[in-house]
This record gives sequence, C-alpha cells and structure tokens, in this order.
Amino acid sequence: MKKLLSLARAAIDKYNMISEGDRIAVGVSGGKDSVALLYTLAKLRDFYPKRFEIVGITLDYRFGGEDGDFSEIEKLSKELDVEYHVKPTNLWQVIFEDRKEKNPCSLCAKMRRGLLHDTAKQYGCNKIALGHHLDDAAETFMMNLLEGGRAECFSPVSYLSIKDLYMIRPLVFLYERDTENAVKRLDLPVVKSKCPADKITQRQKTKELIKELEKDYPMLRQKIIGAMQTGNISEWGTGEND
Repeated sequence: MKKLLSLARAAIDKYNMISEGDRIAVGVSGGKDSVALLYTLAKLRDFYPKRFEIVGITLDYRFGGEDGDFSEIEKLSKELDVEYHVKPTNLWQVIFEDRKEKNPCSLCAKMRRGLLHDTAKQYGCNKIALGHHLDDAAETFMMNLLEGGRAECFSPVSYLSIKDLYMIRPLVFLYERDTENAVKRLDLPVVKSKCPADKITQRQKTKELIKELEKDYPMLRQKIIGAMQTGNISEWGTGEND
C-alpha cells in the first residue's frame, strides 16, 4: 500500500493533478486498476495537504440487458466513506445488438467517455480520475506509433474545454503488476468484465508485443515513458512544481 500511495502522490505532485477544493469523479469500472485508484485516492485524501472530495462513478453497460452487480464496490465505497453512484447505460445494446460493431472498442470508448463526462458534471465534479497506469501509457504510445505513425500518448493531465473538466491519471508511475499485487494484498473486490471483446483487443496484442520485446530490450516500458518525458511528448515532460 505504501508503494501505491507514494508513487500516486509523486505523479499527482509532479503534474499538479489536485488543487484545493477539488471534487473528483473516480471512474470505477470494477476492474483492478480502477478499484486500486479508488482506494488510493480515498486513503490519500486523509492526509494530502490539499483538501479534496472524491465521488465513485460506475457506468453499467448492462451486458445481456441485465443490470451489473456492483454491490461489493458499493460496500467498499461505504467503508472508505466515498460517495458512490452506478449509472445504468444502454452501451451493450447500442454497440453489440443495434450496430453489431465488428470492432467495438473505438465506439465504446467514445460513448463511455461522453457518458462519464456528463455523469461527473451531474454530481458536481470538476475533475475525473482514471486508472491508467504506466503499462497503459507505454502501450498507447506503441499503438499510436505502429498503427498511425504518431509519436503521442494520452496526457497525465488534460483539459476538456467543452465540458470544463480536467482528466487526471494518478497511477501513471505504477506498473500494472503494482495495482494487481495491491488489490490482492488488500483483498479488494474486483468485478470481472463481461465484455465480449475483453482480452482480444489491439491493446492486448500490443501488450504481448512489448512483453516479447522486453526479452531483448529490458525495461522497455520505462524507457518509453522516459523518452516521452525527455521529449515532452503529450505533455509528459511538463508539470514540475515551482
């Protein structure tokens, strides 16, 4: 837990993710990363020098037309003294039934982002925290490079002017294994994904590619992050405290 808190705080401080009085919506899918993020921010809130509130928000895709069971996440939120809301959606119906998307991830991500932004505003939040970690950043950079010829990634902090919302990613200094180990040690609840596209996405292929490359090029993920910081790619090199 100490590692989770220290690396999350390092990212928050470096990129000035949290300001006094923030009300932060935490996107909680129920997966290990988002649950680790919820727990980390709840614990950090108790001693961080800038006061902030957090609100857990889960978008229920309603796979198969049925409500998802997020009761364990709700229970954890109560234990952490975190306001928590489940937002029912028709994402599964639109993407897999109505449109029968062969490559559903892009449309799903776009619709999911829009719904999360609107729900965050509904509950009076000015920022949204997402559970992307170091592995996600390295994979995103590689996907953009290999598929689009672009040297770019998501930013640790980004501003959505249309919604007047900031997106923050406090776990970007943590490896996926760090969140996975923390969730196991702390015995935090995880809701298994029912998405038909789970584990067969382009991101999964990229994850496996990086893993294979690291046999010959050790610490490749960390080197990618270092290169983005050195070159200030997608604002990864900005944010140093004054």
